Amino acid sequence: MTNGDPNEGEPMEIDHPKRGSLLTLLSRPSPFASESGALPMGEFEPMVAVAPTTSLANVEPLAAAKVLVVGSGGLGCELLKDLAMSGISSVEVIDLDTIDVTNLNRQFLFRQTDVGSSKAKCAAAFINKRCPWMTVVAHHGTIQDKPPSFYASFNCIISGLDNVEARRWLNATVCGLVQFDEDGDPDPTTIIPIIDGGTEGFSGQARVILPRITSCFECSLDAFPPQRSFPLCTIAETPRRPEHCIAYASILQWPKEFPEKKLDTDSPDDMKWVYEKALERSKQYNIPGVTYMLTMGVIKNIIPAVASTNAIVSAACVNEALKLLTFCSQTLNTYMMYMGSSGVYSHTFVYEKKDDCPVCTSTVRTMKLSRHLSLNQLLQELKNGDLRLQSPSLTTATKTLYMQKPPALEKATRANLDKTLAVLLESGEELTVTDSMLENINLSLRIEFE
Repeated sequence: MTNGDPNEGEPMEIDHPKRGSLLTLLSRPSPFASESGALPMGEFEPMVAVAPTTSLANVEPLAAAKVLVVGSGGLGCELLKDLAMSGISSVEVIDLDTIDVTNLNRQFLFRQTDVGSSKAKCAAAFINKRCPWMTVVAHHGTIQDKPPSFYASFNCIISGLDNVEARRWLNATVCGLVQFDEDGDPDPTTIIPIIDGGTEGFSGQARVILPRITSCFECSLDAFPPQRSFPLCTIAETPRRPEHCIAYASILQWPKEFPEKKLDTDSPDDMKWVYEKALERSKQYNIPGVTYMLTMGVIKNIIPAVASTNAIVSAACVNEALKLLTFCSQTLNTYMMYMGSSGVYSHTFVYEKKDDCPVCTSTVRTMKLSRHLSLNQLLQELKNGDLRLQSPSLTTATKTLYMQKPPALEKATRANLDKTLAVLLESGEELTVTDSMLENINLSLRIEFE
């Protein structure tokens, strides 16, 4: 798939060498099948009488599997390629981004002529042409655009997202799909496994999440520090670092120059404008180091990507998908970390479930607060504390304290923001918290006064 290949983009066939293939693995009994592992998913049943020339795309259960790839960037391109080579023929991919020229060094499904086009659509078109046994359906848009029923239609979801907020939303949405029987146990048919992959320079991780069974992404939120921000006074008056100049151009200069237009971080023209303005300011204050790549990193919180890390993590993710779909081997329980900067080294461990996780447990969280705290201060605590919510709305069993939407209801409840908790609540009273970050998950809080 290199630019120098004269047959680039042309259909190809999977060759099955004599040493064996995935068919060999699926047609033989295994002492290490899924049911023998610490996280059993099902009982492996070897295929019977499979011809060595059989196409993987015609082999059950791979032929019936439907997989969603979330993100078609550096990790997503590798995921689509690995799925194609593994015989999983029914794949859908969703991504909002468009292709930038800086993507071409590692996102190998794209070419110079694709710059400015949808990543999802270009990646799907390339795979469909190159691998005729594949049917890849592209969705250009945000993951929030799709209803829960869309995610419920897949057998497995592989996430190649590059930001915490989107991963939290996806995690909450899929966890919210799980239904329970009369005994309170999760219905296995409503559990959609998530395989979460992520890379950061020479480090990466692959993780298996079984909603309501294992720990979820929200359980490990403490491992992801909040996104770095800069004080506005420093940005505007005393810049000392190249990042300050970039933040000044994007936060202060852009709204003045384009008051009716929101900065599009996926637009090469918008990002070039920010870079040029940041460079001018850096020269004014004699601050070296402003580059286009650094501008992209500050604005989009991008960490330099390494193609080999993407390849390794993608292989681990698709390997887990194969095991989840076929039960041919033990499922990862539950976290694999790769640290390429210290050698070809990785280790696995169980990420424990958080007892008071707002997404995968139904525990009522207790908060001890001053009775003199205002409702607005409580909202800020929910945003800046360990829950890291975005726009929480609060209700009790009998009244609505504050709602972010619709505008009419927000206006009607706005007066409560300045009232103290003692005026609005009784000590020990429970609140129901809803937030866009948690999708259809409701968080229960018990407020006790100190």
